[in-house]
Amino acid sequence: MKHGLFITFEGIDGVGKSTQADLLAQALRTHGYKVCLTREPGGSAASEALRQLLLFGHVPFSLRSEILAHFAARFDHVERVIDPALREGQVVLCTRFSDSTIAYQGYGSGKGEQALLSFINMLNQSLDRQPDKTFLLKASRKTTQQRLTERNTKQDKYERAEESFHTRVIEGFEKIAAQDPERVRCMDTTLQSIDDIHKQILQEVLAVCTYVSSCA
Repeated sequence: MKHGLFITFEGIDGVGKSTQADLLAQALRTHGYKVCLTREPGGSAASEALRQLLLFGHVPFSLRSEILAHFAARFDHVERVIDPALREGQVVLCTRFSDSTIAYQGYGSGKGEQALLSFINMLNQSLDRQPDKTFLLKASRKTTQQRLTERNTKQDKYERAEESFHTRVIEGFEKIAAQDPERVRCMDTTLQSIDDIHKQILQEVLAVCTYVSSCA
């Protein structure tokens, strides 16, 4: 491809974002595509430092400063990693991006307050980088909690949040999907096997890659 492709994986913790991103990266490489596999918050050196502060730091942020910190990490990530890879014609696969800020900070912490959503939207417009395709992976909270327990890793501050927070985050993702159905593809990871979901994702991404190549 002369033009790159930017694909994101979204959803609450434990739905399988990293698993599907890893499988897709491996498959695309076997098809001859150059792939940049990355994540948020993080992806660049400065963004990874902010990740530690945002997820595991002990100093509380005000909500707007937390949003700005996520976007500071995102701007650095885009400028240093995502945009250069896209200019090289790579397929960029990223677990979490701006949709997570809308869902977690806008709806989860901000409870859908319009002023906060407008604030996030303003930052998104300034960023001027949105995914070409987003896979929103879904699963019940019972399922994701079981998966996180089995994972046995240190919980970040969002994973430790009260259940009502996670309910609002899920509702936020649902609203994002409803507002942008052409970009956001919803997939329930409890109804199909990991391999079946991967095959569907791969088929859809290859179709987009073919279309982008034909338009180059």
